[in-house]
Amino acid sequence: MKEYLVIGNPITHSLSPELHNYWIKENGINGIYDKKKLNKNDLKEFFLKIRNKEINGANITVPFKKDVIPYLDQLSFESEKTQSVNTVYLKNDKIIGHNTDIDGFELAIKDVNYDVKGKKVLILGAGGVVPSVILALYKMGVLSISISNRTKTKAENLKNLFKDLEVVDWNEISNFDMIINATSIGLKKEDRLNLDFSKFQNCEFFYDVIYNPKETNFIKDGKNLGKKTENGKKMFIYQAAKAFKIWHGIEPKINEQVIGLLDK
Repeated sequence: MKEYLVIGNPITHSLSPELHNYWIKENGINGIYDKKKLNKNDLKEFFLKIRNKEINGANITVPFKKDVIPYLDQLSFESEKTQSVNTVYLKNDKIIGHNTDIDGFELAIKDVNYDVKGKKVLILGAGGVVPSVILALYKMGVLSISISNRTKTKAENLKNLFKDLEVVDWNEISNFDMIINATSIGLKKEDRLNLDFSKFQNCEFFYDVIYNPKETNFIKDGKNLGKKTENGKKMFIYQAAKAFKIWHGIEPKINEQVIGLLDK
C-alpha cells in the first residue's frame, strides 16, 4: 500500500486526508493519506523516508514550505520562482519539489468570477503561501500588489523575489480593490486581525486563504461591510487535485460531494 502525507505544524486543522482518501477510494488506488505534525529538525529523517520509498509523496504546509527546499534534488519552475514547495514526489530517484498553490489560487479566483485585471490588491502576511498568491495575481494581470506583515522585514524579503511589490506598514492602509488574508490569524475561531476595517469601505473583495474554520472573523468583517467574500476552500481543493494528478496520473473529480467533505 502506498503512503502519502501532509506535514506541518500545526496540522490538526488540515482536511487534506478527507479529500485525498476520498479520491483514492473513488479511483480504486491502493493507498492511504495521513497528516503528521513535525518539527523542523524532523525534516531530514522525513525526506530520507521519501528517498527510500517508504513514503510515496507528501504535501507541505505551514511553516515548512521553504524549509524543505534544502532536502530536495530538484525544483519545478513554479517552486523555483516562488521559493515555496507544497508537493513533493520521487522521480528517477530524485526528490522533486513542486508548487500547486499557484494554480489553486488562480482557479479559485476564476471560479468566483472575480477579475483581478487592473486591480489594486493588498496581501496581509508574508508566510509560505504568499509568493504563490503573488505569482498567480501577476499572471492574472493585477495592477499592483501591496503587502503588509507585522514583522516588516519578512515582507521586505519578498521584494527579493518580486521587485514591484510595495511594502506598507500594518494598519497604515489606503484604498484597495481586494484584500487577502494570508496570515494564520483565523485558524482559531477567536482570532482577530488587529485592523481598522472602517478603512476598507471601498474594497470589493475579501479573500481568506484559511478554509477551516470556513468563516473567519476576517470573512465576517467583510460580510458586515456588505462586500464579496470567499474562503480558501476552492483554492485548497484545486491545489490538492493538482497534487493528486502528479502522484497518480489521474485528474480527480471535483463535484458537490467533494466540496461537501470540507464543510466542517
